Amino acid sequence: MTDEMEPIDDSTKVRRKIDNTLARFSAAHDELAAEEARRKQRFERFTSRPMQLIEQTRTRLQRVVAPIRGGDESARNAAEPDEAPSQTRLQEKKERRIKRSLKIGRIVAVVLAALIFLGIGTAWGAKTWFNSKFTQVSALDENSADIQDAGAQTGDENFLIAGSDTRAGATDEENVGNADEVQGARSDTIMLAHVPADRQRAVIISFPRDLEISRPECNRFDVTKNDYTNEVVPAATKVKLNTAYAIGGPRCLTKWTQQLTGMKINHFIGIDFGGFKDMVDAVHGVTVQVDKPIKDSVLGMVVAQTGAVTISGDQALSFVRARHVIGDPTSDYGRIKRQQEFIQALMEKVMSQGVMTDPGQLSGFVTAFAKATFGDNVGVDQMLTLAQSMKGLDPSKVNFMTAPTVGEANSRGNEVLVDSKAKAIFQALIEDGPLPGTDSGSASSSTAAQAGGNTKPSTRNG
Repeated sequence: MTDEMEPIDDSTKVRRKIDNTLARFSAAHDELAAEEARRKQRFERFTSRPMQLIEQTRTRLQRVVAPIRGGDESARNAAEPDEAPSQTRLQEKKERRIKRSLKIGRIVAVVLAALIFLGIGTAWGAKTWFNSKFTQVSALDENSADIQDAGAQTGDENFLIAGSDTRAGATDEENVGNADEVQGARSDTIMLAHVPADRQRAVIISFPRDLEISRPECNRFDVTKNDYTNEVVPAATKVKLNTAYAIGGPRCLTKWTQQLTGMKINHFIGIDFGGFKDMVDAVHGVTVQVDKPIKDSVLGMVVAQTGAVTISGDQALSFVRARHVIGDPTSDYGRIKRQQEFIQALMEKVMSQGVMTDPGQLSGFVTAFAKATFGDNVGVDQMLTLAQSMKGLDPSKVNFMTAPTVGEANSRGNEVLVDSKAKAIFQALIEDGPLPGTDSGSASSSTAAQAGGNTKPSTRNG
Protein backbone atom coordinates (compact mmCIF):
# COMPACT_ATOMS: atom_id res chain seq x y z
CA MET A 1 0.00 0.00 0.00
CA THR A 2 1.18 3.58 -0.57
CA ASP A 3 1.47 6.47 1.90
CA GLU A 4 -0.71 9.39 0.93
CA MET A 5 1.82 11.88 2.35
CA GLU A 6 4.74 10.62 0.35
CA PRO A 7 5.88 12.60 -2.71
CA ILE A 8 3.88 11.70 -5.81
CA ASP A 9 5.91 10.49 -8.66
CA ASP A 10 5.19 8.11 -11.54
CA SER A 11 5.84 4.96 -9.56
CA THR A 12 3.54 6.16 -6.78
CA LYS A 13 0.71 6.80 -9.23
CA VAL A 14 1.06 3.27 -10.59
CA ARG A 15 0.91 1.70 -7.13
CA ARG A 16 -2.17 3.78 -6.19
CA LYS A 17 -3.98 2.59 -9.32
CA ILE A 18 -3.22 -0.98 -8.36
CA ASP A 19 -4.44 -0.38 -4.79
CA ASN A 20 -7.72 1.15 -6.03
CA THR A 21 -8.32 -1.76 -8.39
CA LEU A 22 -7.77 -4.30 -5.61
CA ALA A 23 -10.16 -2.37 -3.36
CA ARG A 24 -12.88 -2.46 -6.03
CA PHE A 25 -12.40 -6.22 -6.55
CA SER A 26 -12.66 -6.78 -2.80
CA ALA A 27 -15.86 -4.78 -2.53
CA ALA A 28 -17.38 -6.64 -5.48
CA HIS A 29 -16.43 -9.96 -3.91
CA ASP A 30 -18.04 -9.00 -0.61
CA GLU A 31 -21.22 -7.91 -2.41
CA LEU A 32 -21.44 -11.18 -4.35
CA ALA A 33 -20.94 -13.20 -1.18
CA ALA A 34 -23.73 -11.29 0.55
CA GLU A 35 -26.07 -11.85 -2.41
CA GLU A 36 -25.28 -15.56 -2.41
CA ALA A 37 -26.07 -15.74 1.30
CA ARG A 38 -29.42 -14.03 0.69
CA ARG A 39 -30.28 -16.46 -2.15
CA LYS A 40 -29.47 -19.42 0.08
CA GLN A 41 -31.66 -18.03 2.82
CA ARG A 42 -34.55 -17.52 0.42
CA PHE A 43 -34.15 -21.06 -0.94
CA GLU A 44 -34.18 -22.56 2.53
CA ARG A 45 -37.34 -20.67 3.40
CA PHE A 46 -38.95 -21.81 0.10
CA THR A 47 -38.16 -25.50 0.62
CA SER A 48 -38.72 -25.80 4.35
CA ARG A 49 -42.57 -25.65 4.18
CA PRO A 50 -43.03 -28.42 1.59
CA MET A 51 -40.56 -30.58 3.46
CA GLN A 52 -42.53 -30.01 6.64
CA LEU A 53 -45.72 -31.01 4.83
CA ILE A 54 -44.08 -34.10 3.39
CA GLU A 55 -42.79 -35.06 6.81
CA GLN A 56 -46.21 -34.53 8.37
CA THR A 57 -47.85 -36.64 5.65
CA ARG A 58 -45.28 -39.36 6.10
CA THR A 59 -45.90 -39.38 9.83
CA ARG A 60 -49.65 -39.66 9.36
CA LEU A 61 -49.29 -42.50 6.86
CA GLN A 62 -46.97 -44.29 9.24
CA ARG A 63 -49.64 -44.08 11.89
CA VAL A 64 -52.11 -45.69 9.43
CA VAL A 65 -49.72 -48.37 8.28
CA ALA A 66 -48.35 -49.14 11.75
CA PRO A 67 -51.40 -51.17 12.88
CA ILE A 68 -51.07 -53.35 9.78
CA ARG A 69 -47.43 -54.16 10.46
CA GLY A 70 -47.67 -53.95 14.22
CA GLY A 71 -48.54 -57.61 14.63
CA ASP A 72 -45.53 -58.77 12.64
CA GLU A 73 -43.15 -56.39 14.42
CA SER A 74 -44.49 -57.34 17.84
CA ALA A 75 -43.99 -60.99 17.07
CA ARG A 76 -40.46 -60.30 15.83
CA ASN A 77 -39.57 -58.21 18.88
CA ALA A 78 -40.95 -60.90 21.18
CA ALA A 79 -38.83 -63.52 19.49
CA GLU A 80 -35.67 -61.35 19.59
CA PRO A 81 -35.95 -59.16 22.72
CA ASP A 82 -32.25 -58.66 23.21
CA GLU A 83 -31.25 -57.90 19.65
CA ALA A 84 -30.70 -54.26 18.78
CA PRO A 85 -31.97 -53.19 15.38
CA SER A 86 -29.08 -53.12 13.02
CA GLN A 87 -29.87 -52.16 9.44
CA THR A 88 -27.69 -51.51 6.48
CA ARG A 89 -28.51 -48.75 4.02
CA LEU A 90 -29.83 -51.42 1.63
CA GLN A 91 -32.18 -52.74 4.29
CA GLU A 92 -33.41 -49.25 5.07
CA LYS A 93 -34.05 -48.63 1.38
CA LYS A 94 -35.94 -51.93 1.09
CA GLU A 95 -38.06 -51.07 4.11
CA ARG A 96 -38.87 -47.68 2.64
CA ARG A 97 -40.06 -49.40 -0.55
CA ILE A 98 -42.25 -51.75 1.50
CA LYS A 99 -43.76 -48.82 3.38
CA ARG A 100 -44.47 -47.03 0.14
CA SER A 101 -46.11 -50.16 -1.28
CA LEU A 102 -48.31 -50.48 1.78
CA LYS A 103 -49.32 -46.85 1.54
CA ILE A 104 -50.11 -47.14 -2.14
CA GLY A 105 -52.01 -50.37 -1.49
CA ARG A 106 -54.20 -48.69 1.09
CA ILE A 107 -54.86 -45.74 -1.19
CA VAL A 108 -55.78 -48.07 -4.07
CA ALA A 109 -58.09 -50.06 -1.79
CA VAL A 110 -59.89 -46.90 -0.73
CA VAL A 111 -60.27 -45.78 -4.35
CA LEU A 112 -61.59 -49.19 -5.44
CA ALA A 113 -64.05 -49.25 -2.56
CA ALA A 114 -65.32 -45.85 -3.61
CA LEU A 115 -65.69 -46.96 -7.25
CA ILE A 116 -67.51 -50.15 -6.24
CA PHE A 117 -69.84 -48.14 -4.03
CA LEU A 118 -70.58 -45.72 -6.87
CA GLY A 119 -71.10 -48.62 -9.29
CA ILE A 120 -73.55 -50.34 -6.94
CA GLY A 121 -75.35 -47.06 -6.40
CA THR A 122 -75.63 -46.47 -10.15
CA ALA A 123 -76.87 -50.02 -10.84
CA TRP A 124 -79.35 -49.79 -7.98
CA GLY A 125 -80.61 -46.48 -9.28
CA ALA A 126 -81.05 -47.92 -12.79
CA LYS A 127 -82.91 -50.97 -11.50
CA THR A 128 -85.14 -48.81 -9.33
CA TRP A 129 -85.87 -46.59 -12.34
CA PHE A 130 -86.76 -49.56 -14.54
CA ASN A 131 -88.94 -51.12 -11.84
CA SER A 132 -90.81 -47.84 -11.47
CA LYS A 133 -91.78 -48.01 -15.15
CA PHE A 134 -93.78 -51.23 -14.75
CA THR A 135 -97.50 -50.55 -14.35
CA GLN A 136 -98.70 -52.29 -11.21
CA VAL A 137 -102.12 -53.97 -11.35
CA SER A 138 -103.55 -56.03 -8.51
CA ALA A 139 -103.77 -59.66 -9.60
CA LEU A 140 -102.51 -62.04 -6.91
CA ASP A 141 -104.14 -63.89 -4.02
CA GLU A 142 -101.33 -65.91 -2.46
CA ASN A 143 -103.48 -66.87 0.53
CA SER A 144 -106.27 -68.36 -1.57
CA ALA A 145 -108.00 -71.48 -0.25
CA ASP A 146 -107.65 -72.92 -3.76
CA ILE A 147 -103.86 -73.36 -3.31
CA GLN A 148 -103.04 -77.00 -2.60
CA ASP A 149 -100.15 -78.16 -0.42
CA ALA A 150 -98.68 -74.66 -0.06
CA GLY A 151 -95.72 -76.02 1.92
CA ALA A 152 -94.55 -78.11 -1.02
CA GLN A 153 -94.57 -75.00 -3.20
CA THR A 154 -92.28 -72.94 -0.99
CA GLY A 155 -89.64 -71.29 -3.16
CA ASP A 156 -91.41 -72.08 -6.45
CA GLU A 157 -91.82 -69.25 -8.95
CA ASN A 158 -95.09 -69.38 -10.87
CA PHE A 159 -95.62 -66.72 -13.53
CA LEU A 160 -99.09 -66.32 -15.05
CA ILE A 161 -98.58 -64.56 -18.39
CA ALA A 162 -101.46 -63.02 -20.31
CA GLY A 163 -101.17 -61.36 -23.71
CA SER A 164 -103.94 -58.78 -23.81
CA ASP A 165 -105.59 -57.98 -27.15
CA THR A 166 -106.57 -54.46 -26.10
CA ARG A 167 -106.39 -52.01 -29.00
CA ALA A 168 -105.98 -48.99 -26.73
CA GLY A 169 -103.13 -46.90 -28.11
CA ALA A 170 -102.61 -49.12 -31.16
CA THR A 171 -101.40 -47.43 -34.37
CA ASP A 172 -102.46 -48.09 -37.96
CA GLU A 173 -99.02 -49.54 -38.71
CA GLU A 174 -99.59 -52.33 -36.19
CA ASN A 175 -102.48 -53.66 -38.29
CA VAL A 176 -104.46 -54.79 -35.23
CA GLY A 177 -107.43 -52.43 -35.41
CA ASN A 178 -108.29 -49.71 -32.93
CA ALA A 179 -110.21 -49.36 -29.68
CA ASP A 180 -113.37 -48.24 -31.53
CA GLU A 181 -113.40 -51.32 -33.75
CA VAL A 182 -112.45 -53.81 -31.00
CA GLN A 183 -113.49 -52.64 -27.56
CA GLY A 184 -112.30 -53.98 -24.20
CA ALA A 185 -109.55 -56.55 -23.77
CA ARG A 186 -109.32 -60.33 -23.81
CA SER A 187 -106.49 -62.68 -22.92
CA ASP A 188 -105.17 -63.40 -26.40
CA THR A 189 -102.40 -65.55 -24.93
CA ILE A 190 -102.36 -67.39 -21.60
CA MET A 191 -99.28 -69.19 -20.29
CA LEU A 192 -98.24 -70.55 -16.91
CA ALA A 193 -94.45 -70.63 -16.40
CA HIS A 194 -93.32 -72.80 -13.50
CA VAL A 195 -89.78 -72.71 -12.09
CA PRO A 196 -89.37 -74.96 -9.00
CA ALA A 197 -87.39 -73.96 -5.95
CA ASP A 198 -84.33 -76.00 -6.97
CA ARG A 199 -84.28 -74.27 -10.41
CA GLN A 200 -83.54 -77.59 -12.07
CA ARG A 201 -86.22 -77.35 -14.72
CA ALA A 202 -88.83 -75.03 -16.17
CA VAL A 203 -92.27 -75.87 -17.53
CA ILE A 204 -94.37 -73.49 -19.63
CA ILE A 205 -97.98 -74.50 -20.18
CA SER A 206 -100.14 -72.74 -22.76
CA PHE A 207 -103.92 -72.57 -22.44
CA PRO A 208 -106.10 -72.23 -25.56
CA ARG A 209 -108.01 -68.94 -25.52
CA ASP A 210 -111.16 -70.88 -26.53
CA LEU A 211 -110.80 -73.39 -23.68
CA GLU A 212 -114.24 -74.02 -22.14
CA ILE A 213 -114.24 -73.12 -18.45
CA SER A 214 -116.43 -72.40 -15.47
CA ARG A 215 -115.66 -68.77 -14.74
CA PRO A 216 -115.62 -67.75 -11.06
CA GLU A 217 -117.42 -64.76 -9.60
CA CYS A 218 -115.27 -61.66 -10.13
CA ASN A 219 -115.28 -57.90 -9.82
CA ARG A 220 -115.49 -56.22 -13.20
CA PHE A 221 -112.21 -54.87 -14.56
CA ASP A 222 -111.99 -51.45 -16.24
CA VAL A 223 -109.26 -51.83 -18.89
CA THR A 224 -109.08 -48.07 -19.52
CA LYS A 225 -108.17 -47.43 -15.86
CA ASN A 226 -106.39 -50.73 -15.13
CA ASP A 227 -108.51 -51.04 -12.02
CA TYR A 228 -111.52 -52.89 -10.66
CA THR A 229 -115.04 -51.58 -10.15
CA ASN A 230 -117.48 -52.45 -7.38
CA GLU A 231 -119.66 -54.38 -9.82
CA VAL A 232 -119.61 -58.12 -9.12
CA VAL A 233 -120.06 -60.34 -12.18
CA PRO A 234 -121.61 -63.69 -11.21
CA ALA A 235 -119.99 -67.01 -12.01
CA ALA A 236 -120.78 -68.67 -15.35
CA THR A 237 -120.29 -72.12 -16.90
CA LYS A 238 -119.43 -73.28 -20.41
CA VAL A 239 -117.78 -70.00 -21.41
CA LYS A 240 -114.49 -69.31 -23.17
CA LEU A 241 -111.35 -68.81 -21.11
CA ASN A 242 -110.62 -65.40 -22.62
CA THR A 243 -113.83 -64.06 -21.08
CA ALA A 244 -112.32 -64.37 -17.60
CA TYR A 245 -109.85 -61.61 -18.40
CA ALA A 246 -112.33 -59.63 -20.48
CA ILE A 247 -114.75 -59.41 -17.54
CA GLY A 248 -112.62 -59.65 -14.39
CA GLY A 249 -109.12 -58.75 -15.58
CA PRO A 250 -105.89 -60.17 -14.09
CA ARG A 251 -107.44 -60.98 -10.71
CA CYS A 252 -110.22 -63.12 -12.23
CA LEU A 253 -107.78 -64.96 -14.51
CA THR A 254 -105.49 -65.68 -11.55
CA LYS A 255 -108.45 -66.92 -9.51
CA TRP A 256 -109.50 -69.35 -12.23
CA THR A 257 -105.93 -70.60 -12.72
CA GLN A 258 -105.46 -71.35 -9.03
CA GLN A 259 -108.83 -73.13 -8.92
CA LEU A 260 -107.83 -75.32 -11.86
CA THR A 261 -104.20 -76.03 -10.96
CA GLY A 262 -104.01 -75.71 -7.17
CA MET A 263 -100.71 -73.89 -7.75
CA LYS A 264 -99.67 -70.70 -5.98
CA ILE A 265 -99.43 -67.93 -8.55
CA ASN A 266 -96.90 -65.41 -7.22
CA HIS A 267 -96.29 -63.32 -10.37
CA PHE A 268 -98.67 -61.93 -12.96
CA ILE A 269 -97.42 -60.42 -16.22
CA GLY A 270 -99.73 -58.77 -18.72
CA ILE A 271 -98.43 -57.77 -22.15
CA ASP A 272 -100.40 -55.62 -24.59
CA PHE A 273 -99.82 -54.67 -28.21
CA GLY A 274 -98.41 -51.26 -27.32
CA GLY A 275 -94.64 -51.55 -27.18
CA PHE A 276 -94.44 -55.26 -28.06
CA LYS A 277 -92.73 -54.68 -31.36
CA ASP A 278 -90.33 -52.24 -29.67
CA MET A 279 -88.99 -55.11 -27.55
CA VAL A 280 -88.12 -57.05 -30.69
CA ASP A 281 -86.66 -54.07 -32.50
CA ALA A 282 -84.57 -53.17 -29.42
CA VAL A 283 -82.61 -56.44 -29.81
CA HIS A 284 -82.41 -56.03 -33.62
CA GLY A 285 -84.94 -58.74 -34.43
CA VAL A 286 -85.53 -62.34 -33.34
CA THR A 287 -84.64 -65.42 -35.37
CA VAL A 288 -87.31 -68.12 -35.69
CA GLN A 289 -87.40 -71.36 -37.64
CA VAL A 290 -90.02 -71.31 -40.42
CA ASP A 291 -90.80 -74.60 -42.16
CA LYS A 292 -93.10 -73.09 -44.77
CA PRO A 293 -94.36 -69.60 -45.60
CA ILE A 294 -96.90 -68.28 -43.08
CA LYS A 295 -99.93 -66.66 -44.69
CA ASP A 296 -102.95 -65.58 -42.69
CA SER A 297 -106.33 -65.08 -44.36
CA VAL A 298 -106.89 -61.94 -42.24
CA LEU A 299 -103.40 -60.50 -41.72
CA GLY A 300 -102.00 -61.50 -45.12
CA MET A 301 -98.46 -62.79 -45.67
CA VAL A 302 -96.72 -62.91 -42.28
CA VAL A 303 -93.40 -64.54 -43.23
CA ALA A 304 -92.59 -65.38 -46.83
CA GLN A 305 -89.13 -66.90 -46.28
CA THR A 306 -88.30 -70.32 -44.87
CA GLY A 307 -85.51 -71.63 -42.66
CA ALA A 308 -83.93 -69.46 -39.98
CA VAL A 309 -85.64 -66.10 -40.47
CA THR A 310 -84.98 -62.95 -38.45
CA ILE A 311 -88.26 -61.11 -38.03
CA SER A 312 -88.75 -57.49 -37.03
CA GLY A 313 -91.15 -56.12 -34.45
CA ASP A 314 -94.06 -55.69 -36.89
CA GLN A 315 -93.62 -59.21 -38.23
CA ALA A 316 -93.29 -60.61 -34.70
CA LEU A 317 -96.61 -59.09 -33.71
CA SER A 318 -98.35 -60.80 -36.62
CA PHE A 319 -96.35 -64.00 -36.04
CA VAL A 320 -97.70 -64.48 -32.49
CA ARG A 321 -101.22 -63.19 -33.23
CA ALA A 322 -102.10 -64.97 -36.46
CA ARG A 323 -105.14 -67.23 -35.89
CA HIS A 324 -106.20 -67.93 -39.47
CA VAL A 325 -103.02 -69.33 -40.95
CA ILE A 326 -103.54 -71.56 -43.96
CA GLY A 327 -102.65 -75.14 -43.01
CA ASP A 328 -103.03 -74.78 -39.23
CA PRO A 329 -104.91 -77.73 -37.64
CA THR A 330 -106.97 -75.32 -35.49
CA SER A 331 -106.87 -71.56 -34.95
CA ASP A 332 -105.55 -71.96 -31.39
CA TYR A 333 -102.99 -74.74 -31.67
CA GLY A 334 -101.11 -73.33 -34.64
CA ARG A 335 -100.79 -69.99 -32.89
CA ILE A 336 -99.77 -71.59 -29.58
CA LYS A 337 -96.94 -73.39 -31.35
CA ARG A 338 -95.68 -70.15 -32.88
CA GLN A 339 -96.01 -68.28 -29.59
CA GLN A 340 -93.99 -70.89 -27.73
CA GLU A 341 -91.27 -70.89 -30.37
CA PHE A 342 -91.14 -67.11 -30.46
CA ILE A 343 -90.95 -66.68 -26.68
CA GLN A 344 -88.12 -69.18 -26.53
CA ALA A 345 -86.26 -67.45 -29.36
CA LEU A 346 -86.79 -64.04 -27.75
CA MET A 347 -85.44 -65.23 -24.40
CA GLU A 348 -82.42 -66.79 -26.08
CA LYS A 349 -81.73 -63.53 -27.90
CA VAL A 350 -82.12 -61.35 -24.82
CA MET A 351 -79.90 -63.61 -22.71
CA SER A 352 -77.27 -63.89 -25.45
CA GLN A 353 -73.85 -62.34 -24.99
CA GLY A 354 -74.51 -59.82 -27.73
CA VAL A 355 -77.47 -58.27 -25.92
CA MET A 356 -76.33 -58.70 -22.32
CA THR A 357 -73.01 -57.00 -23.08
CA ASP A 358 -74.54 -54.20 -25.14
CA PRO A 359 -75.88 -51.52 -22.76
CA GLY A 360 -77.85 -49.88 -25.56
CA GLN A 361 -79.71 -53.03 -26.62
CA LEU A 362 -80.29 -54.23 -23.07
CA SER A 363 -81.56 -50.86 -21.88
CA GLY A 364 -83.77 -50.54 -24.95
CA PHE A 365 -85.30 -53.96 -24.39
CA VAL A 366 -86.00 -53.43 -20.69
CA THR A 367 -87.46 -49.99 -21.39
CA ALA A 368 -89.72 -51.41 -24.14
CA PHE A 369 -90.70 -54.31 -21.90
CA ALA A 370 -91.66 -51.91 -19.12
CA LYS A 371 -93.69 -49.87 -21.57
CA ALA A 372 -95.58 -52.91 -22.89
CA THR A 373 -96.22 -54.74 -19.63
CA PHE A 374 -98.22 -54.47 -16.44
CA GLY A 375 -98.80 -56.82 -13.57
CA ASP A 376 -98.29 -57.79 -9.97
CA ASN A 377 -94.95 -58.63 -8.33
CA VAL A 378 -93.14 -57.90 -11.58
CA GLY A 379 -89.76 -56.22 -11.93
CA VAL A 380 -86.18 -56.61 -13.14
CA ASP A 381 -85.29 -59.23 -10.51
CA GLN A 382 -88.34 -61.37 -11.22
CA MET A 383 -87.84 -61.32 -14.98
CA LEU A 384 -84.16 -62.23 -14.60
CA THR A 385 -85.21 -65.13 -12.36
CA LEU A 386 -87.44 -66.47 -15.11
CA ALA A 387 -85.04 -65.82 -17.99
CA GLN A 388 -81.84 -66.96 -16.25
CA SER A 389 -83.47 -70.11 -14.88
CA MET A 390 -84.36 -71.15 -18.40
CA LYS A 391 -81.10 -69.93 -19.93
CA GLY A 392 -78.91 -72.03 -17.67
CA LEU A 393 -80.88 -75.24 -17.99
CA ASP A 394 -80.09 -78.20 -20.17
CA PRO A 395 -82.47 -78.13 -23.19
CA SER A 396 -84.17 -81.32 -22.03
CA LYS A 397 -85.10 -79.60 -18.76
CA VAL A 398 -87.20 -76.84 -20.38
CA ASN A 399 -90.65 -78.01 -21.40
CA PHE A 400 -93.18 -76.16 -23.52
CA MET A 401 -96.58 -77.79 -23.10
CA THR A 402 -100.23 -77.21 -23.89
CA ALA A 403 -103.05 -77.99 -21.50
CA PRO A 404 -104.47 -81.36 -22.63
CA THR A 405 -107.75 -81.16 -24.55
CA VAL A 406 -109.78 -83.62 -26.60
CA GLY A 407 -108.39 -81.92 -29.72
CA GLU A 408 -111.70 -80.96 -31.31
CA ALA A 409 -114.02 -78.03 -30.69
CA ASN A 410 -117.45 -78.84 -29.27
CA SER A 411 -120.77 -77.52 -30.55
CA ARG A 412 -120.12 -74.19 -28.83
CA GLY A 413 -116.81 -73.80 -30.62
CA ASN A 414 -114.84 -74.40 -27.40
CA GLU A 415 -111.88 -76.65 -26.62
CA VAL A 416 -112.64 -79.22 -23.91
CA LEU A 417 -110.05 -79.93 -21.21
CA VAL A 418 -109.16 -83.54 -20.34
CA ASP A 419 -109.53 -83.08 -16.59
CA SER A 420 -107.76 -86.23 -15.38
CA LYS A 421 -104.66 -85.63 -17.46
CA ALA A 422 -104.54 -81.93 -16.59
CA LYS A 423 -104.79 -82.75 -12.89
CA ALA A 424 -101.88 -85.19 -13.17
CA ILE A 425 -99.68 -82.53 -14.78
CA PHE A 426 -100.40 -79.88 -12.16
CA GLN A 427 -99.93 -82.33 -9.31
CA ALA A 428 -96.53 -83.27 -10.72
CA LEU A 429 -95.55 -79.60 -10.76
CA ILE A 430 -96.69 -79.05 -7.18
CA GLU A 431 -94.78 -82.12 -5.95
CA ASP A 432 -91.82 -81.48 -8.29
CA GLY A 433 -92.21 -84.98 -9.67
CA PRO A 434 -91.85 -86.38 -13.20
CA LEU A 435 -94.37 -85.16 -15.70
CA PRO A 436 -96.95 -87.68 -16.96
CA GLY A 437 -95.76 -89.78 -19.87
CA THR A 438 -92.08 -89.54 -18.86
CA ASP A 439 -89.81 -91.53 -16.62
CA SER A 440 -87.97 -88.45 -15.29
CA GLY A 441 -88.53 -84.80 -14.55
CA SER A 442 -87.27 -83.82 -18.00
CA ALA A 443 -90.48 -84.39 -19.88
CA SER A 444 -90.55 -84.63 -23.61
CA SER A 445 -93.09 -82.18 -24.97
CA SER A 446 -94.26 -84.59 -27.64
CA THR A 447 -95.70 -86.85 -24.93
CA ALA A 448 -96.51 -84.69 -21.95
CA ALA A 449 -97.54 -81.56 -23.78
CA GLN A 450 -100.28 -83.21 -25.77
CA ALA A 451 -101.41 -85.55 -22.99
CA GLY A 452 -104.00 -87.28 -25.11
CA GLY A 453 -105.04 -84.56 -27.53
CA ASN A 454 -105.31 -85.16 -31.25
CA THR A 455 -103.08 -82.26 -32.33
CA LYS A 456 -99.49 -81.47 -31.57
CA PRO A 457 -98.91 -77.83 -30.63
CA SER A 458 -95.18 -77.97 -30.03
CA THR A 459 -92.46 -80.54 -29.72
CA ARG A 460 -89.58 -78.13 -29.39
CA ASN A 461 -87.68 -77.98 -26.13
CA GLY A 462 -85.77 -75.01 -24.78
